[in-house]
Amino acid sequence: MSSKSTAPASQPHAGSAAARSPAAASSTSTAALSAASTNAVTAAPTTPAKKLPTCVLLVGMAGSGKTSVMQRMNAHLLTTKQRPYIVNLDPAVTHVPYAPNIDIRDTVKYAEVMKQYQLGPNGAILTSLNLFTTKFDQVLELLEKRQDSVDYILIDTPGQIEVFTWSASGSIITDSLAATYPTVVAFVVDTPRSASPATFMSNMLYACSILYRTRLPFVVLFNKSDVTDPAFAIEWMRDFEAFQSALHSSDHSEHEPPYMHSLVQSMSLVLDEFYSILDPVSFSAVTGLGAPALFEAFGRARDEYFKEYKPELERLIQEREKRQQDQRQRQMEKLMRDIKLEEAQGAGSEKSQVDEGAGASAAGQDQGKGKGKAKAKK
Repeated sequence: MSSKSTAPASQPHAGSAAARSPAAASSTSTAALSAASTNAVTAAPTTPAKKLPTCVLLVGMAGSGKTSVMQRMNAHLLTTKQRPYIVNLDPAVTHVPYAPNIDIRDTVKYAEVMKQYQLGPNGAILTSLNLFTTKFDQVLELLEKRQDSVDYILIDTPGQIEVFTWSASGSIITDSLAATYPTVVAFVVDTPRSASPATFMSNMLYACSILYRTRLPFVVLFNKSDVTDPAFAIEWMRDFEAFQSALHSSDHSEHEPPYMHSLVQSMSLVLDEFYSILDPVSFSAVTGLGAPALFEAFGRARDEYFKEYKPELERLIQEREKRQQDQRQRQMEKLMRDIKLEEAQGAGSEKSQVDEGAGASAAGQDQGKGKGKAKAKK
């Protein structure tokens, strides 16, 4: 495993504009965020596809066990003689049971951001992530230097799922990684808490929103299988009738509001087709049960990335380059028209000045002749 790398420095200073308010920090980082996204998406990896490490974005609700899953994945890779490279993007975590190669906490101090900007917990996490993202090009440089010596890049995200998945900084990080490496989203589900059809459906809605946002290959990781066997959840995903039967059972519905039954039933009809593109895996972060199946799912997701996501990304890049080229052509044509118009106006102005000068000279000569005749009469 690679030694810990030096994270990019983006800690705000008290005298800077970004340090005075979170709005100022956001405005000053907008250009850097856009530049980082543009450069990363446009750049193509120089390493052959077979040698590129697989990037795994670990996302999930707070308390689902993402950090424990990350620890177990790291241990499994080391046990099987594979080389992980870990990036921690959670600035609020106090302890991680693994040694991250890049840690956002080395760059941005969460408590100081909260105090300096007078923010709450979620606002401080978002601002810390924004500040870190302005230097994410340096993270990509570090990853590029290590990519030939690692097999997996594991990204641990903040527990507040919406902070990462629905923020500009989260999108830039995701798009930057996906433009360079075969990237997979692993959505961690707390299996014991998903025993209720309503809670299960809430988790599936979150998974659907993340898939819609990222459009990346997706693995649903049912964690804590040592506590509750996720076979019921996988069956609900694959068998619509089984979910409907569980929904109508009194054990799950007697304590729920009347409208909840209709709402969950309607959502299940909508998401039934959505389940077909998800790859569910049973896993236990405590015992490691299901680790081989999980990495097999990552392998399938990697193949899907090269088959579906990468060609679409290349098509979008080509379309964007064509739009930019067309825009440059239109600007050049407009510039040439403006230059010709100015030249025509300049030529007309010079002719007018020459005519005025000739007229003034003729008038002067006539006036001189008149004065000469007047003197002759005298």
